[in-house]
Amino acid sequence: MWWAALLLPEPSGDCGSAPDAADAMGARLAALGTWALQFTPRVASVEGAVLMELEASLRLFGGRTALRERVREAAMAEFGIHCIGWAPTGLAALAFARAGVDGAEALLSPALDRLPLDTLGAVAPHRGTLARLGCRTLGDVRRLPRGGLGRRFDAALLEALDQAHGQRPEPQRWLAPPETFLARLELMSRVEDAPALMHGAHRLLLRLCGWLAARHRGVTAFALRWAHDAMRSRAAGEGGELVLRTRTPTRRIEHLARLLAEHLARTELLAPVGDLELEALDTQPLAPPSASLLPDDGTADTALDETLERITARLGAPRVLRPVPLDDHRLEHMQRWQPVGEPLPRARPAAHPHDHLPDRTPQPSWVLPQPLRLPVRGHRPMYRSVLLLIAGPHRVEGGWWDRANDGAQHRHAQRDYFVALDEQAGVLWVFQERLADEDGAWYLHGVFA
Repeated sequence: MWWAALLLPEPSGDCGSAPDAADAMGARLAALGTWALQFTPRVASVEGAVLMELEASLRLFGGRTALRERVREAAMAEFGIHCIGWAPTGLAALAFARAGVDGAEALLSPALDRLPLDTLGAVAPHRGTLARLGCRTLGDVRRLPRGGLGRRFDAALLEALDQAHGQRPEPQRWLAPPETFLARLELMSRVEDAPALMHGAHRLLLRLCGWLAARHRGVTAFALRWAHDAMRSRAAGEGGELVLRTRTPTRRIEHLARLLAEHLARTELLAPVGDLELEALDTQPLAPPSASLLPDDGTADTALDETLERITARLGAPRVLRPVPLDDHRLEHMQRWQPVGEPLPRARPAAHPHDHLPDRTPQPSWVLPQPLRLPVRGHRPMYRSVLLLIAGPHRVEGGWWDRANDGAQHRHAQRDYFVALDEQAGVLWVFQERLADEDGAWYLHGVFA
């Protein structure tokens, strides 16, 4: 086994009354436990610290050294934790963390024997009596006769010593991630500019990603809320809120942080902010990344989605559009443009059994925004010169149900398309309108490259 013990630093400054300080410490410990679940499902809260059993996670995170550095860097960045102990048992790791020692993976007993009495929770209450017996370290206690220790002290002392040395099992009550995520953070100072909120928001995002990893889910919508300082104008209100949505479920802290930073850069605070709150509004199951050796693993699609989301946050949703194919035979209505954040329409209905036959109708490379009416000479259309019709007709009919926005003009099309050749313009895509009121008019609709 391989355990890590994390000790929260003592709060600095005036923390108010003892109950308030205890509540604040309990909330921080709960947040630390939830955060630790991203590394292993075996997380326990023991004696005011968080223990993690990491043996089963070594391969996932690239080995013992890589996992240790990742836990150390993340714990320092998120909670300011310097005291982390590592050992083959949970109580030993906790004792090393309290002593400010990195730990021991081999020769555990000699390293434990050198630690002071107050590093082991079951021994610390008896340190006065043990000191009068000449004990200064855990090794001194262990060298005392076991029978005398068992009669003079409670059974928890001997049990804790045996568990720390790996001679007894350590039953734990493992933490379970909460069903929903809602985290709050009191800022160290009042913030007046929205981009400056990113420092505190990043800490909340780290907790969110830890919770998502423990739940094997990805977030698709989350909200960052802020509370204005009490000394504010009445017009400023209580606070503000940003709701962000992603195209696909994700728990990548880098992407979520960049996306939130883009939105905060375009946000104006109405009053100084003292508190932040982050809530996961919508999550979906998210499988871990595949270890497939095949080149197409979906990472390119993920990178494109993340890039489009950042561009949308910077420019605004109405300015970032994507084409959506439509079931329509009319060339100008085969697609429409919609913001990339809007969901795509439902999939097309199942194809007819004969629809698998190849469509030999040519399609132009460039389409005019509006068909250009052509003059006619001798019943033949002309553009820069009289056109030579080299292929066609290809009849297209449809749109009898479609009307303009005002509802007065219909968009029914009944056309015969031709591939035409112009000596100067090249190959063109023209059609003849077959409706009676158009008198067989000719139009230029596209150009072949």
